[in-house]
Amino acid sequence: MSSEQTPTPTSAATEEAGPRPGRLTAAAALAALEGLALVAGGVWMLVEGLTGHPDDRTSAVTGGVTLIVLALLPLLAARGLIGRKGWSRGPAVITQIMALPVAYNMARADSLAVPAGVVLGVVAVAALVLLVNPTTTQALGIRGPGSAGK
Repeated sequence: MSSEQTPTPTSAATEEAGPRPGRLTAAAALAALEGLALVAGGVWMLVEGLTGHPDDRTSAVTGGVTLIVLALLPLLAARGLIGRKGWSRGPAVITQIMALPVAYNMARADSLAVPAGVVLGVVAVAALVLLVNPTTTQALGIRGPGSAGK
Protein backbone atom coordinates (compact mmCIF):
# COMPACT_ATOMS: atom_id res chain seq x y z
CA MET A 1 0.00 0.00 0.00
CA SER A 2 1.40 3.41 -0.89
CA SER A 3 1.59 6.35 1.47
CA GLU A 4 -1.14 8.04 -0.57
CA GLN A 5 -3.59 5.27 0.30
CA THR A 6 -2.67 5.10 3.99
CA PRO A 7 -3.89 8.14 5.92
CA THR A 8 -1.52 9.36 8.57
CA PRO A 9 -2.93 9.70 12.09
CA THR A 10 -1.64 13.26 12.35
CA SER A 11 -3.48 14.49 9.27
CA ALA A 12 -6.68 12.72 10.31
CA ALA A 13 -6.53 14.29 13.78
CA THR A 14 -5.89 17.73 12.30
CA GLU A 15 -8.82 17.41 9.90
CA GLU A 16 -11.16 16.33 12.71
CA ALA A 17 -10.05 19.16 14.99
CA GLY A 18 -11.02 21.84 12.48
CA PRO A 19 -9.15 25.02 11.59
CA ARG A 20 -6.14 26.12 13.60
CA PRO A 21 -7.12 28.64 16.30
CA GLY A 22 -5.86 32.19 15.83
CA ARG A 23 -4.22 32.10 19.26
CA LEU A 24 -2.12 29.13 18.22
CA THR A 25 -1.11 30.85 14.99
CA ALA A 26 -0.23 34.03 16.90
CA ALA A 27 1.89 32.06 19.40
CA ALA A 28 3.71 30.37 16.53
CA ALA A 29 4.29 33.73 14.84
CA LEU A 30 5.75 35.23 18.02
CA ALA A 31 8.06 32.23 18.52
CA ALA A 32 9.18 32.45 14.89
CA LEU A 33 9.77 36.19 15.29
CA GLU A 34 12.01 35.57 18.29
CA GLY A 35 13.89 32.88 16.41
CA LEU A 36 14.43 35.13 13.40
CA ALA A 37 15.62 37.94 15.69
CA LEU A 38 18.15 35.55 17.23
CA VAL A 39 19.36 34.51 13.77
CA ALA A 40 19.70 38.16 12.71
CA GLY A 41 21.62 39.02 15.88
CA GLY A 42 23.84 35.98 15.48
CA VAL A 43 24.62 36.74 11.84
CA TRP A 44 25.36 40.36 12.72
CA MET A 45 27.75 39.32 15.52
CA LEU A 46 29.39 36.76 13.27
CA VAL A 47 29.90 39.21 10.39
CA GLU A 48 31.18 41.93 12.73
CA GLY A 49 33.49 39.42 14.39
CA LEU A 50 34.95 38.29 11.09
CA THR A 51 35.11 41.58 9.19
CA GLY A 52 35.15 44.27 11.87
CA HIS A 53 37.58 45.11 14.61
CA PRO A 54 36.17 43.50 17.75
CA ASP A 55 38.05 43.53 21.04
CA ASP A 56 38.08 39.74 20.98
CA ARG A 57 37.41 38.10 17.60
CA THR A 58 36.99 34.63 19.08
CA SER A 59 34.31 35.80 21.53
CA ALA A 60 32.44 37.66 18.78
CA VAL A 61 32.41 34.63 16.48
CA THR A 62 31.48 32.28 19.30
CA GLY A 63 28.66 34.60 20.39
CA GLY A 64 27.32 34.80 16.85
CA VAL A 65 27.35 31.05 16.36
CA THR A 66 25.73 30.56 19.79
CA LEU A 67 22.86 32.91 18.94
CA ILE A 68 22.28 31.14 15.62
CA VAL A 69 22.18 27.75 17.34
CA LEU A 70 19.89 29.10 20.10
CA ALA A 71 17.51 30.31 17.38
CA LEU A 72 16.72 26.68 16.54
CA LEU A 73 14.61 26.25 19.69
CA PRO A 74 11.96 28.89 18.98
CA LEU A 75 12.03 28.17 15.23
CA LEU A 76 11.40 24.45 15.76
CA ALA A 77 8.74 25.27 18.34
CA ALA A 78 7.01 27.61 15.87
CA ARG A 79 7.05 24.94 13.20
CA GLY A 80 5.57 22.42 15.64
CA LEU A 81 2.89 24.87 16.77
CA ILE A 82 1.85 25.51 13.17
CA GLY A 83 1.68 21.74 12.65
CA ARG A 84 -0.36 21.36 15.89
CA LYS A 85 2.23 19.09 17.51
CA GLY A 86 1.73 18.70 21.26
CA TRP A 87 5.48 18.50 21.94
CA SER A 88 6.01 22.02 20.58
CA ARG A 89 4.43 23.87 23.49
CA GLY A 90 7.24 22.89 25.89
CA PRO A 91 10.08 24.42 23.85
CA ALA A 92 7.94 27.48 23.12
CA VAL A 93 7.22 28.04 26.82
CA ILE A 94 10.88 27.49 27.73
CA THR A 95 11.89 30.08 25.13
CA GLN A 96 9.53 32.64 26.62
CA ILE A 97 10.69 31.95 30.18
CA MET A 98 14.32 32.36 29.07
CA ALA A 99 13.42 35.62 27.31
CA LEU A 100 11.97 37.27 30.43
CA PRO A 101 15.25 37.79 32.37
CA VAL A 102 16.96 38.88 29.16
CA ALA A 103 14.21 41.45 28.60
CA TYR A 104 14.51 42.63 32.21
CA ASN A 105 18.26 43.15 31.92
CA MET A 106 17.89 44.91 28.58
CA ALA A 107 15.18 47.20 29.96
CA ARG A 108 17.46 48.17 32.87
CA ALA A 109 20.35 49.01 30.54
CA ASP A 110 21.36 52.59 29.96
CA SER A 111 21.39 52.41 26.19
CA LEU A 112 19.37 51.71 23.08
CA ALA A 113 18.69 48.25 24.50
CA VAL A 114 15.88 49.65 26.69
CA PRO A 115 13.20 49.74 23.95
CA ALA A 116 14.31 46.33 22.69
CA GLY A 117 14.03 44.95 26.22
CA VAL A 118 10.52 46.34 26.62
CA VAL A 119 9.45 44.86 23.27
CA LEU A 120 11.01 41.49 24.12
CA GLY A 121 9.25 41.47 27.49
CA VAL A 122 5.87 42.26 25.92
CA VAL A 123 6.35 39.58 23.25
CA ALA A 124 7.41 36.97 25.82
CA VAL A 125 4.45 37.65 28.12
CA ALA A 126 2.01 37.72 25.20
CA ALA A 127 3.37 34.44 23.87
CA LEU A 128 3.14 32.81 27.31
CA VAL A 129 -0.48 33.91 27.66
CA LEU A 130 -1.26 32.51 24.21
CA LEU A 131 0.56 29.23 24.91
CA VAL A 132 -1.25 28.45 28.17
CA ASN A 133 -4.64 29.47 26.81
CA PRO A 134 -7.16 26.58 26.96
CA THR A 135 -7.95 26.97 23.24
CA THR A 136 -4.29 26.49 22.36
CA THR A 137 -3.94 23.57 24.77
CA GLN A 138 -6.97 21.85 23.25
CA ALA A 139 -5.80 22.49 19.69
CA LEU A 140 -2.47 20.85 20.49
CA GLY A 141 -4.22 17.81 21.98
CA ILE A 142 -2.75 18.37 25.45
CA ARG A 143 -4.94 16.99 28.21
CA GLY A 144 -5.00 18.59 31.64
CA PRO A 145 -4.15 16.88 34.90
CA GLY A 146 -6.50 14.09 35.91
CA SER A 147 -7.69 13.41 32.37
CA ALA A 148 -5.20 10.68 31.44
CA GLY A 149 -7.85 7.96 31.66
CA LYS A 150 -10.37 9.83 29.52
